[in-house]
This record gives sequence, C-alpha cells and structure tokens, in this order.
Amino acid sequence: MALKRGLSSVGVQRSRSSGSRLRIVILFFFSIVTLLVFFVGQGLYISDEDSVQSGFGKQNVDWRERLASQSIKNLFTKEVIDVVSTSTADLGPLSLDSFRKSNLSTSWNFIGVESSVADKATSQSNQKATDLKQEMSQVKEGKLPNDDHSHDMLTNTLRRQLRDNRREKHVAGLVQKDDEATVKLENAAIERSKAVDSAVLGKYNMWRKEIDNENSDSTVRLMSDQIIVAKVYIIIASMKNKLDLRKELQIRLKESQHALGESTTDADLPHSASDKIKAMEKVLAKAREQLYDCKLMLGKLRAMLQASVEQVMSLKKDSMFLSQLAAKTVPNAIHCLSMRLTIEYYLLPPEKRKFPRSENLENPNLYHYALFSDNVLAASVVVNSTIMNAKDPSKHVFHLVTDKLNFGAMNMWFLLNPPGKATINVENVDEFKWLNSSYCPVLRQLETAAMKEYYFKADQPTNSGSSNLKYRNPKYLSMLNHLRFYLPLVYPKLDKILFLDDDIVVQKDLTGLWSVDLHGKVNGAVETCGESFHRFDKYLNFSNPHISQNFDPNACGWAYGMNMFDLKVWRKKDITGIYHKWQNMNEDRALWKLGTLPPGLITFYGLTHPLQKSWHVLGLGYNPNVDKKEIESAAVIHYNGNMKPWLELAMTKYRSYWTKYIKYDHPYLHSCKFSE
Repeated sequence: MALKRGLSSVGVQRSRSSGSRLRIVILFFFSIVTLLVFFVGQGLYISDEDSVQSGFGKQNVDWRERLASQSIKNLFTKEVIDVVSTSTADLGPLSLDSFRKSNLSTSWNFIGVESSVADKATSQSNQKATDLKQEMSQVKEGKLPNDDHSHDMLTNTLRRQLRDNRREKHVAGLVQKDDEATVKLENAAIERSKAVDSAVLGKYNMWRKEIDNENSDSTVRLMSDQIIVAKVYIIIASMKNKLDLRKELQIRLKESQHALGESTTDADLPHSASDKIKAMEKVLAKAREQLYDCKLMLGKLRAMLQASVEQVMSLKKDSMFLSQLAAKTVPNAIHCLSMRLTIEYYLLPPEKRKFPRSENLENPNLYHYALFSDNVLAASVVVNSTIMNAKDPSKHVFHLVTDKLNFGAMNMWFLLNPPGKATINVENVDEFKWLNSSYCPVLRQLETAAMKEYYFKADQPTNSGSSNLKYRNPKYLSMLNHLRFYLPLVYPKLDKILFLDDDIVVQKDLTGLWSVDLHGKVNGAVETCGESFHRFDKYLNFSNPHISQNFDPNACGWAYGMNMFDLKVWRKKDITGIYHKWQNMNEDRALWKLGTLPPGLITFYGLTHPLQKSWHVLGLGYNPNVDKKEIESAAVIHYNGNMKPWLELAMTKYRSYWTKYIKYDHPYLHSCKFSE
C-alpha cells in the first residue's frame, strides 16, 4: 500500500514536472514573440519620434539657418556650397564626434591634443562594439535572465546596434562624398587657373584689398577736401583777426599740399600722408570751434566754386584756341619739303614737266579720282594707298588740283615718284579763269568788308569767344575747299568721279563704288547720324524760316571725304545752280556758319544715296574710341578733325595707318628731317 502510494506520488510529480516544462516552453515562446513585437513597435515609435523632433527643431532653428546661409554665401562660391550640400544631404546634422570617429579626408584630420581625443574616442567605440557582441551572444545562448530588466537591456542593445550601424554607414558615405568633393574642387581650380591671364597676375597681388576697393582714392579726396576747408578758414580767420590760427592753418595747408602733390590714388601718397591728415584735422577742429559760421562758410565756398568754374572756362577757351592754332599750322618738315620740291621743279626744262598717259584723263571708261589739296605729303599718301590696294592700277586716273604756291611742289613730287601704271595730272586752281567773283558767290563774299573784318580783324569781340575760331581756318578762304561744287565744270567729259579728301587713307580696292546704283541720286555718301547726332539741326539755323520751311531738322547728315558723284545727273539737276542760290542767301551767315558741309547738306538734300558704313569710317582725327575692327575692315579711313596724322597732336594709336604709306628713307624726306 505504501509502495502504491509512492509510485502514485512519483507519477503525479512526473506529470506535474512535464506540465511545468510545457508551460515554460510556451512562456518562453510567447516571450520571444512579445519581444519581437515590442522591438518592432519601438522602432516605429523611435522613427516617428525622430521625425517629430526634427520637424520641431527645424522650426526652432529656421531663422538661424537663414542667417548662417547668408553668411556662407558671402564666404564661399556656389560650387563649394553645392559640394558641401551634396556631402551632407544623407547625414542630417553633423557633429564633431562623428568626424573624430571616422577616417575622413586629410582636411578633417586633427593634430596634437585633438588626435589623442580622436584615438580615445576610437578605442571607446571599439570597446562598445566588443561589449555589444558579447551581449548578443548571451542573448542567442539564452543566458540572460528572463525578467523585465533583461527585456529592457535587450531592447537597448538592439537599438544601440542599429544606431551604430547607421552611423558607420553615414560616415562611410561621408568619406566617399568628401573624396568626390575634393576631386571636384581640384578640377574646378585647374579649370579656373587656365583662364587666368598670367600677364595680369604679374601686375598686382590678388590679396591686396585696394585692388577690389572702388574707393582707392578715398584718402586723396579726403586730403583735397581738407585743403579746401582750410582755405576757407584762412579767409575767415583773416576777417576775424585770428592771426595765430591763420598762421597755423597756412602751415598745415602747405604741408598737406606738399604731401598730396599730383597724387591721384592712395597708392601714390607718401607714408607721411596719414600724419598730415591727423595734424590737419586737429587744426580744422580748432578752427571750427572758433570760426565756424554756416552762412559765412557757405558764401566763401560759393565764391571759390565760381572762381573755379571761371578758371575752367578760361582754360577751355585757351585749349580750344591752341588746338585750332595747331590745326592751322604747317609743320616745318612739310614746309621744307614743299620749298625744296618747288625749287627743283622750276629748274626742270618745260619738256620734262609733263606726265605720261595724258590721253586717259578724259576716258570715261576708267576710274577717276578728284583730289584737291595744298599738302604734298598728304596727297602722296592718298595716291599711294589707293594704288597699292588697287587690283589693276593701270585703270585708275588721279586728278589733283592745288594752289599756285604748291603747284610746283606737287608736280615735282609725282614726277619723282610716279604712281606706277596709274595716270596722274596736277592743275592750278588759280588758272581756272571761269572761277571768279562775278560767277562764284563765295569769292564775291570774301571780297566784302564784313567778311574781311570777320577773317582778319583779330581784336573783334565775339559773343561766343573763340567758338567760331575754327571757321577762320585758312582752308575756308581757299577755293580748293569750295571747288567740289564745280566738278562738272572742272571735268566736263567725265560721267562719274570719286571725290577724296587729303586726310584719308585707302585700305581696299575702291572700284566697286563705280558699280553701286545711286538710284538716280547725285551723291553717294556714308551717313553719319546716330540717335541724335549729326542731323541737320546741328549744322543749320532752323530759327530762320528759309531753313525751317524747306528742310527736316531730323534729316540724317552725311560725310564729305569719300563721295561718288554722278556728273550726268548733276548736270541735269543743275546742282551748281542750287548751291549758288543758297550761298547767295547766306551772305550774312544767317543760315549756317562758314564751311562746305552745311551748304552741301542743303544742295544735295534728297539727292544723296547712303553707302554702306564699311566704305568710309570717320573720326580718327578727334575720336579716341573708334572701334579697331571697324578701322581695319574699312575701305577708307578718315582723319577728320584737328588731330591730323601729319601734325604732332595726332593720336598715336591711329597714326600708323597713315605713316605706313610714307617712305621715310626718301632723300627729300630725310633732308627735311621727317620722322615716324
């Protein structure tokens, strides 16, 4: 009985033991499932929490980011900002610790104390990784106790592992991005270096601040202002009997003027300039305390301004007078050449004074040029440049007309220097017997007492000072300047002729001009009007009813210097008669000033055909900004203005286009001391 009871108790215990084991297995299984569900739920919660926190943080630091963005844009170029943005796009906010734990590029390496910190951080990271592995192995082997603490520890361990894995992934991406950014920046630097002009780099140091400083003359202007104020205070000190202060101001004024000198930029100033400025400021402050009177100060400054304006106007008039005087003068070398050639010409026997091929002078099938000049050297450049650029020089005929004084010199020069196979002839305007005062209004007007007084009475007062001085140039007294209105009379057997001034240079073959259809017009010329320049109202007096009722003030002007004239149409329309009519009406100079362009605009009004601008480029005698490409592509360049290429006041940048057609080793030029 006792034995049965023992056996039954043993069976019960075994059944209970097996039941408890089953419950433990079931409990362990549900624990594992619960942990997995908990882990997944925690992961989702963490991600949601991170997104919420990031959104909140973004709102808090939004203004800081904008401020930092503006500062970074001012410091770095767009390329650098794009590279940094690309490098950090996948990482979120960066921290210094994350960089210290990674093997980044050399630009992120730390030295000295920072390197030890980095090593320590690396060792700590490795230790954490070892601990994490041990904990994970314990979890797998089931050695950890089964309680709430173990659940939390397991969760934290897994969470830490995910964070470390994500950090390692981000750091690896950062290293790769940083390497790519370095290569990109290096390539960009190489491309930029190729575009840098080494000649410019040699002129200055790019790190000097004054190079980019627009106010590089600020100190110079400060000293100038101090000098002006000091002058005013000196006057006021004299008025108020402050002799000691006046003396001190005069001393500082001289020091500042001496230091300033002729400096135009701060770099030109001496090292003592700053001391002079401080000393002047002290005495000016003292003067302000004792002498400052707003009304009196304003009056003195106005007086000084008025005196400066009058001085500028006076200098401007003097400059204009000297410029016009220089334009009138004949250089000694040209005068010497003309005299020597004249002597040689009249020593020649009459049979040797004739030019060959005279039969071509009236052949209408050839290319004829009209050139009226009293300058031997200028005429030679026109002829030489035309022949040297002509395709067939034998078909070109030059008709030169000069005055009695230069007739021998002009003939002798071209007898000694014939223009190759081209034909040339020289005439004397004084031998045109039909050109007299009874027929020509200009000659008749030049003989009047009013015109003689205008030209030759030097002390006559004028309302405009020296503004009309240029109209007193001797060329306006010469009929060579007005002979252009009588071309059909000078060349009665020609149908077309190209008129050239003596201050031009031919750079291309001009035979194409004879093929231009003038559409029944008389004059083919290049127009010179811009948006508001060189229109009729610039040359004519539209307050006069004769002008205002017959012409458009906005009509476009054109240029003399290279003009193709159809002499057949000229004769039909009696262009010379139209010129005489208007010239007679302008005897009192009420319609226009003296010159040939205003009457030319009137005479050929509605009868001028515009040519392409590339045929004739103007302005080389007064405009320093003529486009070089336009000059080099032009068929004819014109030195209109006072700065003629044979004068010393010629613009150097344009002179070479003219001098290359002169042989400076010519015996006559050498003896008269011509120089390039």
